[in-house]
Amino acid sequence: MLKSKKTNRIFFKDKKAKFKLEKIITRNLFELNYNSSKNLIIVCVGTDRSTGDSLGPLTGSILKRRVNNRIDIWGNINNPVHAKNLDNTIKKIRKTNTFPFIIAIDAGLGKRSSIGAIDVKKGPLKPGTGVNKNLSKIGDMHITALVNVGGYMEYLVLQSTRLSVVIKMANIIAHAIELCVDKLEKNKKIVD
Repeated sequence: MLKSKKTNRIFFKDKKAKFKLEKIITRNLFELNYNSSKNLIIVCVGTDRSTGDSLGPLTGSILKRRVNNRIDIWGNINNPVHAKNLDNTIKKIRKTNTFPFIIAIDAGLGKRSSIGAIDVKKGPLKPGTGVNKNLSKIGDMHITALVNVGGYMEYLVLQSTRLSVVIKMANIIAHAIELCVDKLEKNKKIVD
């Protein structure tokens, strides 16, 4: 008998995207043995100086409004986590958290057929890959939103990415994480 393959990808135009994404995030958290003894930290990578690469900071800003004081959120429009401060951010997180469980969020580039996809993957994010930068890895799992086509003139492609697509994807990711945090808190109360 064939096992059904679990999908770790949704498309932002799906009317149930935030609910499907929440289920994928929650499933991956439990598969990675996340528990409430670990500090859940969201690190939103990107810059406010590029439309396509603003997905992380936009998501961080939305999350700050939605789940502020419930989980740690690093990276937003006012204080982005980007190539120049990524290593210092990682050091600060490790210094201030005994048992962190990090979910990293970033924009990505992909095939034309993948634009609009939001992927959840186990393991660390490798930021800068789409623009051929070699930056430090971060995260126990990561979420990547494919905002445009990769393979040629990546910086220009990120600059010319439609902001409306980035905002829609950031809202879906933030809402899905909020739903996930609600579920984790509810489960913690049942266990306690």
